[in-house]
Amino acid sequence: MKLNKQLISLWLLPFTFLAFTNHVLALPGQSTEEVGAWLKGHATLKPKPGERFLINRSDTAAQRFTFQASVLPPGAVSFSRDRSKIRTERLSMYDAINGMSFERLQESLRIIYGLDVYQDFKRAQLIYDYPNQSAINSARLASSPVREALRGQLRMGDRYAYWMEIAKPKNGKAFTGQMTVLLKSDIDKLEAELRNR
Repeated sequence: MKLNKQLISLWLLPFTFLAFTNHVLALPGQSTEEVGAWLKGHATLKPKPGERFLINRSDTAAQRFTFQASVLPPGAVSFSRDRSKIRTERLSMYDAINGMSFERLQESLRIIYGLDVYQDFKRAQLIYDYPNQSAINSARLASSPVREALRGQLRMGDRYAYWMEIAKPKNGKAFTGQMTVLLKSDIDKLEAELRNR
């Protein structure tokens, strides 16, 4: 009986390893074909008919999840010559029941990409943390509660860069947030845009 269990474990090991490594194959820098194949095989993200790189899930009107892989860099739209390579992957969540937090975004990153990417995020250097008091004052003077509500961080890991953001009103809790995994080469563009918006 013990030998049979060992043989079954040895037989399953390569498939378990493939499933685990497949979990982190589709990241910015990979081809659109690789990302498309990864999405089709991903238990959480598996596209429905008609979906390819934009996946929407909704349990109720109060809870929504979106995953988008794009050949464009994050932030303001800019031209991309190479349309065969994914540059950003963003997951966005809306939860009017439980609210949103940086911790939930980080946990979603771990669930979707696995421990390796999650640890890269946790070790990543904080590049930009917002808003500062000057940005809050500016948003208040401009009567822009949306700008005042945005809280975010831009981080640089060994493998990837990460941008997470929630919208938390002054007197309330956040209901929406997003986590973006991006190429490290795109971080300067995004940082400049975040600092100047």
